[in-house]
Amino acid sequence: MRKVNDMKKIMLTLAIASLSVATMSWALDQDKQDTTERLDKAAAVLHEVMATPDKGIPEEVMEHAKCVAVVPHMIKGGFVFGAQGGRGVATCRTEKGWSAPAFFAITGGSWGLQIGLEGVDLVMIIQNEEGMKHLLASKFQVGADASAAAGPVGRHASANTDWKMNEEILTYSRAKGVFAGLALNGSDIRADDDSMKTVYGPDVTFRSVLTGSVPAPPQAHAFLSAVRGARAEAASR
Repeated sequence: MRKVNDMKKIMLTLAIASLSVATMSWALDQDKQDTTERLDKAAAVLHEVMATPDKGIPEEVMEHAKCVAVVPHMIKGGFVFGAQGGRGVATCRTEKGWSAPAFFAITGGSWGLQIGLEGVDLVMIIQNEEGMKHLLASKFQVGADASAAAGPVGRHASANTDWKMNEEILTYSRAKGVFAGLALNGSDIRADDDSMKTVYGPDVTFRSVLTGSVPAPPQAHAFLSAVRGARAEAASR
């Protein structure tokens, strides 16, 4: 009888272990799917923003960009003041071209006038060395560490250089396909460590990815193609 009970315990332990492995494997597969979808959605958002007549990101802004960050379908909530949160991807310009994408999260802050709960597509253009340093640090607060403002729109940016000199980050946001400037002051931007580990493994840093030390994964092709082609899309509008 004792042998039978011991055997049952062993079988139960093996069954639990097998279930745990299966659950971990499913979770990893789900995480990989989520990061791939985020990259694909970010590519689609950038294409749509760049293709918008008279309201897209100007050619000069894309030419001047140090880094490009996209948060597809970020959630904002509340009325007048509220919270926002979302997960995005970013790439920075290197000597060899655009870097592999780094994954980040954005939380907190206040948006100004808001009505209801809806999804917002957000594009951030980091346009100088100081803004790039903040992004490479993998954690900073918009407004406190890095200045941000709604960027100029249209086929060409104004010859006035204020948009180049005054802000470290230019923002472009859409709600239900309509462009609307959103204030990001107070928002925290930090590395999405879980997604970084899922795509690159445990030993790859946010900085090493954005400085071009890590090759881009295959699933990043659509996003990086959208970034590389953004200036041409702006010129063809």
